[in-house]
Amino acid sequence: MSILPSSIYWIRRDFRLTDNAALVAAAQRGAVVPVFVCDAQVDGLGAAPKFRLELAIEAFAKLLEALGSQLILRCGNALDVLRDVAKEVDASAVFWNRLYDPASVARDTGVKAALKEDGLEVESFQGALLFEPWTVKTKTDGPYRVYTPFWKAVRGTPVPEALKAPSELRPPSDWPKTERFDDWALSSAMRRGAAVVRPHVRIGEDAAQDRLARFCEDLIADYKARRDWLDAEATSELSDALSLGEISPAQCWYAGRRSMQEGAAGAEHFLKEVVWREFAWHLMWHYPEIDTKNWRTEWDGFSWIEDESHPHFLAWCQGRTGQKLVDAAMRELYVTGKMHNRARMIAASYLTKHLGIHWRLGMRWFEECLVDWDPASNAMGWQWVAGSGPDAAPYFRIYNPETQTEKFDPQGRYLAKWLPDEVFGVSDTAKKFYDAIPVSWGLSLNDKSPEPLVALAGGRARALAAYESFKSQ
Repeated sequence: MSILPSSIYWIRRDFRLTDNAALVAAAQRGAVVPVFVCDAQVDGLGAAPKFRLELAIEAFAKLLEALGSQLILRCGNALDVLRDVAKEVDASAVFWNRLYDPASVARDTGVKAALKEDGLEVESFQGALLFEPWTVKTKTDGPYRVYTPFWKAVRGTPVPEALKAPSELRPPSDWPKTERFDDWALSSAMRRGAAVVRPHVRIGEDAAQDRLARFCEDLIADYKARRDWLDAEATSELSDALSLGEISPAQCWYAGRRSMQEGAAGAEHFLKEVVWREFAWHLMWHYPEIDTKNWRTEWDGFSWIEDESHPHFLAWCQGRTGQKLVDAAMRELYVTGKMHNRARMIAASYLTKHLGIHWRLGMRWFEECLVDWDPASNAMGWQWVAGSGPDAAPYFRIYNPETQTEKFDPQGRYLAKWLPDEVFGVSDTAKKFYDAIPVSWGLSLNDKSPEPLVALAGGRARALAAYESFKSQ
């Protein structure tokens, strides 16, 4: 009996069977050895992203087992691990789906070159994006810097149909050793918060597919009209599944297109949001320092506060600014690992403008706390709100939390869900905040409501004065 050639499928952020080009290529070639490497990039993740990653790995391992396969877990340098496994199973090929953040690009480029020198067949595939960032160009052959022209350029571009999941994954002659998943303790940094956030997380490919189907059936028609309402269930809730590849953007794109063809009023706007994520990655690819430096370099001279020990920054992190909508948003983040998109903009605007604190501090806090953390979207979103980024909201556009509450939470239901309320009392979700936060904060439900750190009018005036001073330099 002939022995099948073995291929390593290197898993990174693509925890799905359907529309997985690297997995399909490996399955068509022969025996498949799925490998996940816990390397320095995994170790460097924030507490919530690492916790969510752990859940994704566990769910994907079960999908592989259902196909008669096995997930091999190894810690170490990615190149060293892949070389070791290739020797152990006599693999002749390594496949993976591409990532586009600077650290992954640098790592993967080195790994590909080294493995090819070793004589292995190595190929990477598209899967995390609809369009490769280098393929979408302006008429002058450069990258897009503004979203609307980017949307117009890609909205009619063909998107490859989603690939079917392999019907089977043939095993190697002998499985290599795997490390114990429990020994990794990826969620340990979440501490007691893990138990609070866990019920709010939908995990795995099947859950993502179910959520997309339900969104398209029940919610997409009103998506444009209701997506900013803080107390409404109106969005797809697929951000964490997309960030970990439990669902592909192509699957979301075609589901949205079908809904649009069926006449759903909000479907095109949903497609625009899928492409907004795409635009963020387009920018990170072409401007790889977008998560560390002001995209518009003239903002390097702006007088933001950059001291993370500043008491105003701590109060913002703790949801104790005295501005109810901002505090509710920060508490939603701690209990669920997510934050409503409208609330994200308001909380970010308050930090960078009313409090005058640098966007990088807020971006890093979100990187620590979001289960749907996405490096490109997080960086672009913060720079967009702060005014220093591409296609940014003007700095003088300063969200007023009170008027935003009147517009998007007129009945106060969002506030009552996350804050102790004189009328509604204390909801179970508001209580959970105190179960999730670090004990070292020393906060309790009996604490008095905080006084506002700054008056809204005064904070706005200070921000505008700083902006005028900055412009006159």
